[in-house]
Amino acid sequence: MGETLGNLGSVMATLMFIWAMFQQYFPCDHIEKYSHRLMKFFYPHIQITFDEYGRGHFMRHEFYTAIETYLSSNTADQANSLKANTAKNNQSLVLTIDDGEEVEDEFEGVKLWWTSRTITAETQTSRSYEQPDEKRYYRLTFHKKHRDLITKKYLSHVLRVGKAIKVRTRQRKLYTNSWSMWSHVVFDHPATFQTLAMEADKKREVIEDLVSFSKAEDFYARIGKAWKRGYLLYGPPGTGKSTMIAAMANLLLYDVYDLELTAVSDNTELRKLLMQIPSKSITVIEDIDCSLNLTGQRKKMKENKAAEEEEKDPIKKQAKVGDSDEGKTSKVTLSGLLNFIDGLWSASKGERLIAFTTNHMEKLDPALIRRGRMDKHIELSYCSFESFKVLAKNYLELDSHYLFDTIERLLGESKVTPADVAEHLMRKNTSVADAETSLKSLVQALEMAKKEAMLKAKEEGKEDLQLIRKKKNRSSEILMNRKKW
Repeated sequence: MGETLGNLGSVMATLMFIWAMFQQYFPCDHIEKYSHRLMKFFYPHIQITFDEYGRGHFMRHEFYTAIETYLSSNTADQANSLKANTAKNNQSLVLTIDDGEEVEDEFEGVKLWWTSRTITAETQTSRSYEQPDEKRYYRLTFHKKHRDLITKKYLSHVLRVGKAIKVRTRQRKLYTNSWSMWSHVVFDHPATFQTLAMEADKKREVIEDLVSFSKAEDFYARIGKAWKRGYLLYGPPGTGKSTMIAAMANLLLYDVYDLELTAVSDNTELRKLLMQIPSKSITVIEDIDCSLNLTGQRKKMKENKAAEEEEKDPIKKQAKVGDSDEGKTSKVTLSGLLNFIDGLWSASKGERLIAFTTNHMEKLDPALIRRGRMDKHIELSYCSFESFKVLAKNYLELDSHYLFDTIERLLGESKVTPADVAEHLMRKNTSVADAETSLKSLVQALEMAKKEAMLKAKEEGKEDLQLIRKKKNRSSEILMNRKKW
């Protein structure tokens, strides 16, 4: 036994001596270098690796996400092992290739192969126990003679198709701002232009404008302008301004960022919030005439007259003090908002929409709503007969009825909003009798609105007549005084 151990020890010593001599005359880096050269000579393929995360593991690579989406759509049917994830509205599954799977793709007659890999490493944490750290990546393999085709055309094709699929299948969100941050809920508004109570010609014009904008990337690049467009929606309350914004988002498949300016402390916070808004989104500021003091800031007010009224009426004076205290909560200025529209957008990539809504367009500062900022002004007015027919189809599933002629006449003689009309068309059941009851209810409401409008017109006429008489009496007094002098 001792002799055997002695022989074994001498053999080990000999091997260690030979290994030391080998390392001295044949360093490992030389072996590795020549082995790679040998591999390149006999192995004709190139491999490209796309990691899930960059350094720091803070943000997922855009290319990795695009590849994942592209492969799930184009090549997942080849894989034997798949991963399942919920898709839009949690109503369907999206299948992606599992770790270790290899799938084949073809581009312009060239075959190439994608492989999904996950490397699990043990990392030491601050609590002195080991925790697995996973590194995921995709590896693309192709023949080296097709290098230019793959790197210059195929990868761009994968990125473009992957992004397009992601936009179609993603769950869109509605964002609101609070404390310098955006929070979101699922955006699942059912509004479409088909169900929007609006004249057909105006509706078609808006749709064509939106679609044309979404496809105009090359045009905006050629003329040297940022790919952006502003919409001003104005009209009385209840005319469908918010509903139109939802329909715009559904048409273009955009996220909605509802910006509440009164919750923004100053221009710096506004800039931080707006820098976080990505492309393919609609930034909405509703009731901008009420959000901040952005209404006609450059117009001179009749301060002397207002001061006299305040001195006579202490309630008005106190109300003004309260309003000034309220305004101190936000220091966002008109110039800060204009800088966002003109500056930040021009420095940002991708298409962007901004929409303002207001009930009083005449109160807004002209600098805020000029062309180039608010490119398209869309008036949403009182309900017309054409808008009523859309609502009747939506709510009652009626294309015609003997009461339609009466309703058309009354709509021309009164001012009611689509929201008021829709309230009367909201029936309790699906019977034909209930639909007729709804229409009769609307007829009564329109007749009442007509009477109220006539009474109001009479009262205004009386006030105007009294005002004219006062002016005449005043003029007569002035003439009499002049004659005396």
